Amino acid sequence: MCLLAGCDAGAWLPRRNAGPAGVLSATSRQEPALSGQGRWLASVVERGGRATLLLQEQPSGRVVRLRHFQNHQPHSSPSLSWNGRYVAALVQQGNQRLPLIEDRATGALHRLPLPADRTAVRLSLAPEGRRLAVQVAQGGQWRVQLFDLSNLLEPDLPGGIALQGGGLGTAP
Repeated sequence: MCLLAGCDAGAWLPRRNAGPAGVLSATSRQEPALSGQGRWLASVVERGGRATLLLQEQPSGRVVRLRHFQNHQPHSSPSLSWNGRYVAALVQQGNQRLPLIEDRATGALHRLPLPADRTAVRLSLAPEGRRLAVQVAQGGQWRVQLFDLSNLLEPDLPGGIALQGGGLGTAP
């Protein structure tokens, strides 16, 4: 076990690429996020000059279309629930960055509005999908705003819904 600064953890940890992403190279990926069980990988890639959210099944590398995120760009700060049922990210809408959550099982989209004086910077979805932490900038200060999603989302627990594609009404 390597506990000293400067040692090479890669010498004893197995590694592999995330899988093919069409015309995208592995170097164009940013902000990786894994689902709790490790089956889904979300990352931000550059497409047509805009930051776009990419969701891939692992280890196959199969890309899954996110229905609601296609109309809201650019994207940043992806986060996934345990089984990948919920995909959360920040999107630009007008002059404001808003947190969005897509429920891949039902096809629902949830917008979480912020007060106009707050700018969302980063987010993190709890593995069960019942809470969301959003880092915001407000008046030159960094703050964290917590959202209780328990009345909005069902829990996504280990052994829960195993999603294969993009959810209801979407093409895989």
